[in-house]
Amino acid sequence: MSAVLKDPIPAPGRPQPRPGVLAIEAYVPGKSHAPGVEKVFKLSSNETPLGPSEKAVAAFAEAGRKLEDYPDGSATVLRQAIATAYGLDPARIICGAGSDEILNLVAHTYVGPGDEVIFSEHGFLVYKIATLASGGTPVVAKERDLTADVDAILALVTPRTRLVFLANPNNPTGTYLPFDEVRRLHAGLPANVLLVLDAAYAEYVRRNDYETGLELALTADNVLMSRTFSKIHGLAALRIGWAVGPAHVIDAMNRVRGPFNMNTPALLAGAAAIADAAHVEKAVAHNERWLPWLTEQIEGLGLKVTPSVANFLLIHFPDTPGRTAKEADAFLTRRGLVLRQVSSYGLPGALRMTVGTEEANHLVVAALADFMSGQDSAGKETAGNDK
Repeated sequence: MSAVLKDPIPAPGRPQPRPGVLAIEAYVPGKSHAPGVEKVFKLSSNETPLGPSEKAVAAFAEAGRKLEDYPDGSATVLRQAIATAYGLDPARIICGAGSDEILNLVAHTYVGPGDEVIFSEHGFLVYKIATLASGGTPVVAKERDLTADVDAILALVTPRTRLVFLANPNNPTGTYLPFDEVRRLHAGLPANVLLVLDAAYAEYVRRNDYETGLELALTADNVLMSRTFSKIHGLAALRIGWAVGPAHVIDAMNRVRGPFNMNTPALLAGAAAIADAAHVEKAVAHNERWLPWLTEQIEGLGLKVTPSVANFLLIHFPDTPGRTAKEADAFLTRRGLVLRQVSSYGLPGALRMTVGTEEANHLVVAALADFMSGQDSAGKETAGNDK
């Protein structure tokens, strides 16, 4: 269904943003602090617990020796490194300040007033923000079992549809569509509708029926695949994203993109990171070990966990007073364990947890065990204990 938003009543006598801007609900990142706690484990932003490649850190440090020059506005070194890693034509690649900028660029390039953009109901919040910022109308497709539903998306396509955003895997649910379903979605879209496949967590997926969408982006005229260096590469602070797609789409986006939208340290660190396959493999191995362990342990406490293929999991809490997601979040925060509330995603009864270090993972399980058994950090019974 289309989202109809109204601007607040404007204050007279001062510059006013264009219609629709003040109706945008700003993106609020996951919290990173726990007041009064000496050691904090931030598990709210899906950051890698392994940190960045040492080669990327060295490249970043070297770039700091020459900060007086403008960066390469074409991101040549980074596009070439990506092209080498994936066997691509660099001319088909565009880079940006995180995949967030890529998503906003594609919306600003293809969406205007009266246009519609479709995404699933628990999809990445930036899709709605980018749509509204471009003057378009968000259209939300219902999901099935917290997973994007191809038929629901296709049923919402109208002559006004310009974009379809699909996060695969999806954040914050961790679910994914098998690639046969992605192909079915693409086949059902009109040729003038651009399908944007957001594969920010692709490196973590270990399923035989999953594909990133790279082949479709290289062979179809209306598919763009976006990626990020913020997750498995551990370069979230540098804001590095990229996309590959048809030459005409990349050309159009480059006309909207700022001339120096990425800084030199990010370009060089990103190029070094994507060439360090060993570091990526280490991160994958860590996730492969701890994601199933966390799922099993947390489910063993009587909590439901949505099956995830990414580097995070969605934990569902009951409505029972003393056992709710909000209360669990406060309880964990007091112990320095910071998870992500996902009420803004329409999931008020859940918390999202990033797979952390061995220490952090064990601490969360132990804390949740205390929470569910009614014990506070001092070993006392908490409110809602039925004993």
